[in-house]
Amino acid sequence: MKKAKRKTLVFPNRMYVFVIPALILFVIFWIVPVLQLFYYSVTNFNGINSDYDYVGFKNYLTLLKDGSMINAIKNTLIYAVVVVVLNNLLGLVIAMALNVKLKGKALFRTVSYIPALFSAIVVGFIWSYVYMPDSGMIASVMKAVGLDGSSFNVLGNYKTALYAIAMVEVWKGFGSTMIIYLAGLQTVDDSLLEAGKIDGCSEWQLIRKIKLPLISATVTINVILAVIGGLKAFDYSFIMTNGGPGKSTNTLMFSIYRIAFNDQMMGKASAFSVAAFAVIILITVFMLFYMNKREVEL
Repeated sequence: MKKAKRKTLVFPNRMYVFVIPALILFVIFWIVPVLQLFYYSVTNFNGINSDYDYVGFKNYLTLLKDGSMINAIKNTLIYAVVVVVLNNLLGLVIAMALNVKLKGKALFRTVSYIPALFSAIVVGFIWSYVYMPDSGMIASVMKAVGLDGSSFNVLGNYKTALYAIAMVEVWKGFGSTMIIYLAGLQTVDDSLLEAGKIDGCSEWQLIRKIKLPLISATVTINVILAVIGGLKAFDYSFIMTNGGPGKSTNTLMFSIYRIAFNDQMMGKASAFSVAAFAVIILITVFMLFYMNKREVEL
């Protein structure tokens, strides 16, 4: 008994050898930068000079008065809603379509997931060509069917540019969403579906009454991931439109980047980053509680 007890006491100590290196990296590359972010948010640091002053909450107050920042928040929320809704709808529909006995479904699954493997910069350049007026892929297809492809300029139109880059995010992300939904659907017991069919349930009733309630945890995961991804929108605003035309694709993260590196107002950018961090945490926590409540109701 003593020998066995000694082993159980020594084993946990050995585990620290594996945990400590990862913990050190986490502290250096995450905790320390976050603490510095809070510190610089109450200064007028410009990112270069070491001579800066403490300004208190002045940077935070400018957030409420800055019209461009309010516009960026509005754009980010619209972007997030489009991404969350379309990403989940498309991922769920394709997952259900592929969760049947279908010849070549492994190929369809692979093809659906391929966009998720590309980096954002590659995807951005691909879709910049697709959206290109006159000589882009969509414009060329329009010409081939007798339509005026030269008038197709979604990235150059301030009314459509934000939705156009949101669709790129959906195209890249729906494959990952589909895989998660597919994993959830494969846990649904076939006997429940067979019982539903015997009771006269239609396919829609099987989805609504059996499948969706049983994969509610999967829905929660995908919605939360899409919300976080939508609120962190930066890549395609930077790569495809540079925040334009005007400020129509100027998202919250892109605004913070512009303030920090173009305007060299690192203190102000830090304050806005803290505010963005708080907003993302609040929205994510709210969505998590709401979705968990929906799981219980289902």
